[in-house]
Amino acid sequence: MKKTFLYTFILIASLCFSLAKAQNKISVTNLRCEMLNDPEGIDVVQPRMSWQLKSDVNDLKQTAFQIIVASTLENLNANKADLWDSGKVENNESVNIIYNGKRLENRQNAFWKVTVWTNKGEIKSNGSAHFSIGVLTYSDWKSTRWIGYDKVSPLDSVSQFARLSARYLRKEINLKAPIKSAKIYIIGMGLYELYINGNKIGNQVLAPVATDYTKNVKYNVFDVTFQLKEGKNMLGTILGNGRFFAMRQDYKPYKIKSFGFPKMALQLFIEYADGSKEVIRTDDTWKLTTDGPILSNNEYDGEEYDARKEMKGWNTTNFDDKTWVNARYVQEPGGFYEAQMTPNMKIMGEVKPVSIKATPKGTYILDMGQNMVGWLQLKAKGKSGDQITMKFAESLQADGSLYIANLRDAKTTDVYTLKGEGEEIWEPRFIFHGFRFVEISGYTTKPPLDNFMGKVVYDDIKTTGTFESSDATMNQIFKNAYWGIRGNYKGMPIDCPQRNERQPWLGDRTTGAYGESFLFNNQTLYAKWLDDIKYSQTQDGGLPDVAPAFWRYYGDNVTWPGTYITVADMLYQQFDDKEVIKKQYPSMKKWMTYMEENYLVNDLMDKDKYGDWCVPPESLELIRSKDPARLTDGQLLSSAFYYQLLRIMKKFAKIANADADIAHYDDLATRIKKAFNAKFLNTEKNYYANNTVTANVLPLAFGMVPENLKEKVFQSMVHEVEVTKKGHISTGVIGTQFLMRTLTNFGRGDLAYKLASNKTYPSWGYMVENGATTIWELWNGNTADPTMNSQNHVMLLGDLLIWYYENMAGIKSNPETPGFKQIIMKPDFEAGLTYVNASYESIHGLIKSDWKKNKNTLQWKITIPANSSAMVYLPTTNASDVKVNNEKVAKSYKIEKNKLVLELPSGSYQINANNIKQ
Repeated sequence: MKKTFLYTFILIASLCFSLAKAQNKISVTNLRCEMLNDPEGIDVVQPRMSWQLKSDVNDLKQTAFQIIVASTLENLNANKADLWDSGKVENNESVNIIYNGKRLENRQNAFWKVTVWTNKGEIKSNGSAHFSIGVLTYSDWKSTRWIGYDKVSPLDSVSQFARLSARYLRKEINLKAPIKSAKIYIIGMGLYELYINGNKIGNQVLAPVATDYTKNVKYNVFDVTFQLKEGKNMLGTILGNGRFFAMRQDYKPYKIKSFGFPKMALQLFIEYADGSKEVIRTDDTWKLTTDGPILSNNEYDGEEYDARKEMKGWNTTNFDDKTWVNARYVQEPGGFYEAQMTPNMKIMGEVKPVSIKATPKGTYILDMGQNMVGWLQLKAKGKSGDQITMKFAESLQADGSLYIANLRDAKTTDVYTLKGEGEEIWEPRFIFHGFRFVEISGYTTKPPLDNFMGKVVYDDIKTTGTFESSDATMNQIFKNAYWGIRGNYKGMPIDCPQRNERQPWLGDRTTGAYGESFLFNNQTLYAKWLDDIKYSQTQDGGLPDVAPAFWRYYGDNVTWPGTYITVADMLYQQFDDKEVIKKQYPSMKKWMTYMEENYLVNDLMDKDKYGDWCVPPESLELIRSKDPARLTDGQLLSSAFYYQLLRIMKKFAKIANADADIAHYDDLATRIKKAFNAKFLNTEKNYYANNTVTANVLPLAFGMVPENLKEKVFQSMVHEVEVTKKGHISTGVIGTQFLMRTLTNFGRGDLAYKLASNKTYPSWGYMVENGATTIWELWNGNTADPTMNSQNHVMLLGDLLIWYYENMAGIKSNPETPGFKQIIMKPDFEAGLTYVNASYESIHGLIKSDWKKNKNTLQWKITIPANSSAMVYLPTTNASDVKVNNEKVAKSYKIEKNKLVLELPSGSYQINANNIKQ
């Protein structure tokens, strides 16, 4: 009896030791509010809180959590939850937990932490997190006046090629006592830089993010407690033009919106150590000048800077501003004031140039080695008044000079005038360029390469995905996509960064946003963009093709505005964001109804505008194909797309508690499907319309093909790809969005792989073979008419990146459990690749898939994040040929369509399989 007790005691002690040892490897990290780390000034009074579990042990599941939120860090550390104590909640969710405590007021600070219970024990979060509420109502800004200068200076012009100097503003303030806390709320239109006592506040650039300023404007919030001091302080701002002024001012006013001259509203809230408070606001006591060194800043044309006009110390208290004028009260932009809930842009990297060569005319061509987006920093020495001019372009002509025809009328030129005081270092503030090559003039001798550094600028969002495979062409395509996507994130997704366009076209991101979400944490960017789309909606329900609607393109169609719905679906699928659907659902429904009532004729959508945009043309010099055999019927495109959107809206209706709408969506979808097949399906030849790949892939991908004809229609499509087009792409923007996944899902992953790895025209690999380092706008972007051949677009990626991750790497979120709560790991091992090594930082944590085939054996390393699980598909039906972490497979597996399926909990696994299917 004593022996038994002793053994039991030893066993319990051993288990406790093992549990304690396991707990040491488990942590609760990455606490986020509204998917932001420690956000200042949010305008959500019931914010969502998320966290991640990290562990070196397998099979970690959350069973419960407790969130406490306090108004001060001291209260939180003392576990005094004076704002909210959720209590212990029996729930395994760790993403988007909605705050349900005391009402959060204007400028409320909140500090929070979480305790998590798991099947391995209780874990407390590592440290705490913080957020603050912004200015929630318009009335709280009413005593803050907008200031600016609504005039041009002598060197300025309001024209097609607008020139406008930067506005410099300053305000000396006297703080009466030691400071406990201070926050600045700033709206700087179009772009701003903020300084206190000579120091720039924040590391953001090109802030704030662009909106339609007549609909909404964004304010930024900064905690400046430690930048201020008792006594005299100086507030300073520089206002650049951004989209507010420089969008080809007063040129084609019927098409292009303009908003006026730069302006600003600012509030500084101060709490003193003695408990008293003070608010300092913009008014007409601020001093202003337009006679500073930034002579012009135009997004299309570049920035001009005269260092001789620098005003040393202008943003400090010891500066004489007698020549400055008082700022003037100006009209507000008109849009509602909103907290910016997505990060600003930042310098996200640097690119060193690879060569510099002299030209016959005495200039120099700098090659960055990579098509990039941002600007160039330079070093120079010279006499006062000497000028360095930099002209930016994406490629060169045969004679080595810049190729600029594709820039249209964008001047893309920066000019720096030296002050003549030793080595001078300069970079612009309020513009960006898309470029690989720079023509530089003004140097008397060939400058060294280290005189220049490329600054990569895009939204301050995390890179979440990596991908490498056995195919070098696919790897370079991935790299090109990475550079193209990041360069076109500018507070909104734009189409291109170089020519006189740079617009947030909806059709470019219909499915593209989904693929991008594997490479970048783009959740807040696209949530903001959905607001832009919503604000652009007409009173009767119409949506534009460009949003914010800087261009007035309201032509009505389905495939472009439908992006409003597909991007919301991506946010739900990839990030488990239900709130964005609830928020946008009324406007989405309004648009669906608008299209139905105005353009549904005999149960078919009788409206299309762009067709299958950018189908590979029959001649390398053409922009658009003129061959009817290559073009897909517009009614087919719009009807099929509208049918698919109805299916998504049915899902959204359930999420938005609009169940009464479901019957209508079902009925309308049934009618459209019937009419669609009656008109477009050729039951004798088993294809749709004129048998283009796009005409067949859409009904196959959307589930519109009668069950008994699916395989036959698919074979018609395969014949077009494999035989007629000789294994090459023949789809445009619309068809390419579904091509790769549909081929793979119907068993022809090998053909999808051929398309992905092709090097001849038309293909993504053709771009690589012809020197591309980003994705082109056209399949023939090296030969087509220069009016439309941007070398940095992403719209032709279609579903390629989704296919990379979901079908080649096997990293896919189960649609039944969005946000990668359960992962479907089902690579197509038979497509043609011999290895793939990919990773994705999901909202639950890091997912890895690293597999290698060698003849009939498979080695596969998998990482599944804590509190998640995975369905793992192996190319065998014989469990005895499989080992997981060197152990035989247990009985808990199933066979599904000639694949062995394992359900694995979180953790890291080494899978070895022999005698796999070839």
